Amino acid sequence: MKVIFMGTPDFAVNTLEKIIEAGHEVMLVVTQPDKPKGRGNTMQFPPVKECAVSHGLEVFQPVKIREDASVEYLKKFAPDIIIVAAFGQILPKSILDLPKYGCINVHASLLPKYRGAAPIQWAVINGDEITGVTTMRMDVGLDTGDIIAKKQVRIAEDETGGSLFDKLAAVGAELCVETMQMLENKTATFTPQDNEASTHTKMISKELGDIDWKKPAVEIERLIRGLNPWPSAYTHLDNKAFKIWKARVVETDGAYAPGCICKVGKNMMVVQTGEGGLELLEVQLAGKKRMDAGSFLRGYPVAEGSFLQQ
Repeated sequence: MKVIFMGTPDFAVNTLEKIIEAGHEVMLVVTQPDKPKGRGNTMQFPPVKECAVSHGLEVFQPVKIREDASVEYLKKFAPDIIIVAAFGQILPKSILDLPKYGCINVHASLLPKYRGAAPIQWAVINGDEITGVTTMRMDVGLDTGDIIAKKQVRIAEDETGGSLFDKLAAVGAELCVETMQMLENKTATFTPQDNEASTHTKMISKELGDIDWKKPAVEIERLIRGLNPWPSAYTHLDNKAFKIWKARVVETDGAYAPGCICKVGKNMMVVQTGEGGLELLEVQLAGKKRMDAGSFLRGYPVAEGSFLQQ
């Protein structure tokens, strides 16, 4: 197939690589504009652009894909198919109608569940046991198009947003190539989504990571895993930002107020929550390295009965 590929973050790189590996002709890669990053504010390529450049592919980075000039530019390529994986912009009907086989989206959830942004992190935060990837033929709605194929992935008990991201990126790449094969062979089926069963996720923000100790320990522990590695869950210790990278739920007698460090040992500290306790396993105080609880306590003594602040 003659392909236009649209994607931006790491998640989309696997899919682009698999399409190239399968022997399809990627005529153009469309991605978001370069952005300044780091302390030096140096301009950095999106991961998909880095991949495209390494393969010698043409790259297009429109600020707005729906502008007439962008649409006209895409028309020149007369693609058989447009593959979209975490591109980051909504496509207008003029682009959706452009390719012979339509625009096919690789979405990191089992649609119609988790339409919208950040389905990977929310699957962990919400305590789902199963998630997966869906390929669909895009329409003008947000993740509302007809479903072509799905693959399930089990969420491990210690799953983080980062580890699930890697799993789904690999599964999504395979499923995309399989879907393209089905379209070519005319064996693809198109199943309308049940809009009544749909759920939507909101964007992940840094503020979401601010731990509310009045919530149950199981919910806080899932938040910590879901927001690892970005933006991370955090609290405050002695008025300093205190990131929590890993924790486990433990039983407490409930005699302390939420946020109280109710137990401190040589290599452990437990925080009382609204329901149960949370043993902090990996932490990071502002200006310090990420470390296990024992290493942290040896360099920064914490008194039993002191409080973490939201």
